[in-house]
Amino acid sequence: MRDTQGEEYARRLQRKEGARWKQVLKVQAPYQWNLRRQELGRTLDIGCGIGRNLDSLPAGSVGVDHNPVSVEIARQRGFTAVTTVEWEESELRVAESFDGFLVAHVIEHLPPEEGEAIMRSYLPYLRPGGKVLFICPQERGYASDPTHVRWTTGEHLQDLSRSLGLQPQPWRSFPFPLVAGRAFTYNEFNVLATKPTA
Repeated sequence: MRDTQGEEYARRLQRKEGARWKQVLKVQAPYQWNLRRQELGRTLDIGCGIGRNLDSLPAGSVGVDHNPVSVEIARQRGFTAVTTVEWEESELRVAESFDGFLVAHVIEHLPPEEGEAIMRSYLPYLRPGGKVLFICPQERGYASDPTHVRWTTGEHLQDLSRSLGLQPQPWRSFPFPLVAGRAFTYNEFNVLATKPTA
């Protein structure tokens, strides 16, 4: 599977999230805490998938994804989500109306130029002073998904932020130090960047 747009990919996300051991161990708890502590405010979740992260974002947050099956699953879960096609005509598409963006496990699926172009298309909807949280997998996580096309590090995410005119903070490894990413599938690079106010 090399495509994130079809039903197969959406169902794969459902299967992975619904694994019994993940429910029993509550493995999402630290990642949910990490999202909440960023205080992103009303957030546009770019590449929201089936809506897993929307559950940890403040009221009024919106998901957008190019996979219509994923968007429908997110809606069935009670979240506000639109396809990228629907976004173009959506009443939610208001300039500077979002306090934050979440871009989790998206950039590694795209060639660099495409990732930057997509981000530029959304930036008008982020208020000045708003935050963007970029999240990408480390080595083991990157290798676990055949739809990944670009190895993306914390430094790459900082460079992307600067190219977009954002001001990035130093990248972080979460939830464990960087070395864990070689063996632990769910270790991630996090970069929090800010849109300048002037």
